[in-house]
Amino acid sequence: MSLPIFAPGDDPGPSFADLLRRTGGAPPVPGGPVPDVTHATTVVALRFADGVIMAGDRRATSGNLISHRTMEKVFPADRHSGVAIAGAAGPAVEMVELFQLQLEHYEKVEGVELSLEGKANQLSLMVRNNLPAAMQGLVVVPVFAGYDLRRGTGRLFQYDVTGGRYEESDFATTGSGRLHAGTVVKLGYREGIERGEAVDLAISALFQAADEDSATGGPDLVRGIFPTMAAITAEGFQRIEEGEVAERFRQLVDRLSTPEGTASVGTAPTMGGGGRP
Repeated sequence: MSLPIFAPGDDPGPSFADLLRRTGGAPPVPGGPVPDVTHATTVVALRFADGVIMAGDRRATSGNLISHRTMEKVFPADRHSGVAIAGAAGPAVEMVELFQLQLEHYEKVEGVELSLEGKANQLSLMVRNNLPAAMQGLVVVPVFAGYDLRRGTGRLFQYDVTGGRYEESDFATTGSGRLHAGTVVKLGYREGIERGEAVDLAISALFQAADEDSATGGPDLVRGIFPTMAAITAEGFQRIEEGEVAERFRQLVDRLSTPEGTASVGTAPTMGGGGRP
């Protein structure tokens, strides 16, 4: 077999995959795609006056089937940070558990917490190391957030499948419903919002994402299933009680059940005030 020869102006570049396509081949995918992988879906994180709110729906899907209705997608990474997962459920949960273990080990060895930047970089490396599996369909794309004790503020980090890490100033979304959720947050977000407003905005974002994206689970009033939410502040990672989340969802549903509420879909939520109900 002779090697292909290209004219100077027809160089395929450094990409081996492009070279294979130009010569009639196909990029190799070791093992091929893995069938029927359970996927987690939409998660949201946004900054508020005292830190960060993280939220995730509870549905996991396998193709057009619902695999799980009560999956957890928001986890503490350590005392002052959290990670929300989207993508292939098994590798995502395994990545979170390993990430938690690494942060705990660092703190035991060094006697202090790893900086928030260091945590974000470590998670970036783990996403990058998952790239071979991602080529087989086992994609994991998390959102990382935490309270930076050195700067005294909440911070957000988003990733791509290659491990690229991008800090976001106001909010971050990932998963199949990210575009719908991100649009709702973008329309309703303002600098320095209070905790209650931020919780309501995250709830509204997940609700609208579920309304447009079949893989995202909305509130299940019959089974009593509601999204998982957490607040990360100087006091640390704290779960938002399910009772509070359920009440705020009921307020949202009641508001959207009126003609005025239907007309205001996608605008900033106003129920619940600036604090706890």
